[in-house]
Amino acid sequence: MRLLPLQLSQQLTRSVVGRSAGRAADAIEVREVRTRRDLDRFAKVPWPIYRDDPRWVPPLLLEVKEFLNRKKHPFYLHGDATALVALRGGRAVGRILVSDDPHYNELHGTNVGCFGMFESIEDQNVTDALLDAASDWLTARGRDSIMGPIDYSTNYPCGLLIDGFDTPPTVMMNHNRPYYSGLLEAWGLAKVKDLYSWWFTDPNNMVEKWHRRAQRLAKRGGVTIRPVNPNDFDAEVERCVSVYNGARDANWGFVKLSEAEFLYMAKQIARIAKPDLTLLAEVDGKPVGFSVTVPNLNEAIQPLNGRLTTFGVPLGLARLVRRTKRIKTARMLILDLLLEYRRRGISELLILYTLNYGKNTIGYQGAELGWTLEDNYLINRTVEAVGAKHYKTYRIYEKGLGVERGGNEQGSMINDQ
Repeated sequence: MRLLPLQLSQQLTRSVVGRSAGRAADAIEVREVRTRRDLDRFAKVPWPIYRDDPRWVPPLLLEVKEFLNRKKHPFYLHGDATALVALRGGRAVGRILVSDDPHYNELHGTNVGCFGMFESIEDQNVTDALLDAASDWLTARGRDSIMGPIDYSTNYPCGLLIDGFDTPPTVMMNHNRPYYSGLLEAWGLAKVKDLYSWWFTDPNNMVEKWHRRAQRLAKRGGVTIRPVNPNDFDAEVERCVSVYNGARDANWGFVKLSEAEFLYMAKQIARIAKPDLTLLAEVDGKPVGFSVTVPNLNEAIQPLNGRLTTFGVPLGLARLVRRTKRIKTARMLILDLLLEYRRRGISELLILYTLNYGKNTIGYQGAELGWTLEDNYLINRTVEAVGAKHYKTYRIYEKGLGVERGGNEQGSMINDQ
């Protein structure tokens, strides 16, 4: 991780003492992740927090560390971020990622930074210490508000789970403890937007009911739905980029992926995607929409406890390969359509083609569609029309910096010791 300016870096490694905690044993130290040991602590923070939650899916530690690697992740070509870990008595009790994306602020005319990857024990002092330190980092960069949970941008995992704790998360989605919302709101964060996830099992056999209608829609609109060609990867990525950036530019929270980010994400998805579930919609040869559905890799990852090797032996990798072949659910993580081609049934066609192949060829028993914005009524009505059920809600929060929980100017809780 890149080092902070010296003054702020020194602040972040000082003890942060909670308002109700006066003993040395209660001191909370917020550290910037600089060393391998710190990175390991950061990555492993969730384990004790979720140890009794059977629905939690331990992330692969290798992937967590790669996501934070500024030499590998293309976000750092234009933005900046740092990871912070909270320690009490030498034990990691919380973590947070704080980031600054100039592209987002330029596009929206805002001056906001983001926090993500938030985890904390059920202790308000720990949460306050982490968010105060993240705010100080953003304030030092001239930002005047903080928003999240957002890992870098809304193109990556984002949102705090506030409803739907009774089912495991699908691949690339968050899972949180129910008490997290109370911790964030007590610090002064307020809702800015909710995100919906939808579940689809096709209990009413919508594929058969919509088959003729889908054929009519395709014929009338001159629409062709086809799988991407993996042998023409770079050109197919360019076609998807043209749709992705053109379809979302009016959406709340959207920021265009850089060319490097899109290629990075495409390669990540290609590792787990099935070509027949990555679809392009074309009208007269012009790409106007696309969808990406991936196997729910969390089914295979969950039993590995975050590791692909044991004592240097790739036992976890072998288990992952074996379990991947038995995955029974999927996630449609992208469904995009150019504005001028909406309300023509093309979104329904992409969903139905995906559903038909996933259910009748692969044998999937269910799939998540999402996330969608709470006020994106057009797409929400579309997914409801083809039988999906809203089953999880995630929340994005925001707070102005320099504003105390009670509304007055706030001093930092980072103290000189």
